[in-house]
Amino acid sequence: MKNHPDSLLRFIFEHAPIRGERVHLDDTWRKVIALHDYPPQMRLLMGELCAAAVLLAATLKLDGSLILQIQGQGAIQLLVVECTGDLKVRATAKWDGEVTGSLQELVGDGRFVITLAPKNGKQAYQGIVELEGDTIAEILQNYLTRSEQLETRLWLAADDRAAAGMLLQKLPEQAENDADAWTRIIQLAATLQHDELMQLSTVELLYRLYHEEDVRLFEEQAVEFSCTCSRDNVAQMLRMLGTGEVASILAERETIEVHCEFCNQRYEFDAVDAAVLFTEAATVTNNETHH
Repeated sequence: MKNHPDSLLRFIFEHAPIRGERVHLDDTWRKVIALHDYPPQMRLLMGELCAAAVLLAATLKLDGSLILQIQGQGAIQLLVVECTGDLKVRATAKWDGEVTGSLQELVGDGRFVITLAPKNGKQAYQGIVELEGDTIAEILQNYLTRSEQLETRLWLAADDRAAAGMLLQKLPEQAENDADAWTRIIQLAATLQHDELMQLSTVELLYRLYHEEDVRLFEEQAVEFSCTCSRDNVAQMLRMLGTGEVASILAERETIEVHCEFCNQRYEFDAVDAAVLFTEAATVTNNETHH
């Protein structure tokens, strides 16, 4: 089986209640960091968070999106990654000053929030993740073990070319023929080197770790960079501001410019565009009234 450059593969251990996932991001990751001039350490943390978001979104089988958000009081002010249920990823960050030091130092007195945002306007779920651990992997696996009550381990890595990760999770207790399976499989995974996680295909990686285990691989899923911003979305936002507010902004600066922080796309609206927006809105309202 060929390993897709930007892909997620699920796998299970046939004779133990353990499942896993491995993600590798190449082009997707390079598109994220090409859009902004992030400091080197910020890029590494963003890459790890991107890999983690894909792994978690895949375990949840979402109809919507998963958002991982670190809000900091230190050099890192914001680090946010969104991954949809069909594994489309976007990310952005804000920082102030020199981004060096440990994760805890960079974030300071911050928050780590996980948001599940379903489609169709259903209620979103938010969970606050305690900043317990020295790495994103440690913080998330501590949270998952407590919140889902499933033993979970994460390995994450990133550089300027790629981001990668692996997740292992012990499933709810079943009749186990192999009581030591979880301990053995985790110990083997702990021997995984950074370069192996980054460079090996999933098949090569699993063979390197588990060639004596019976592992079943599922069909790979493609991962890609995609931003959901659009001119229509911005137009809708301006309509919600109302005619008076939009006219007031235009009186000050002639055009309204909206910049997407995820993909750097800029949308510009002048007085003529605004007039068309509100004319269209009035037409739609009148048509609905007559119906």
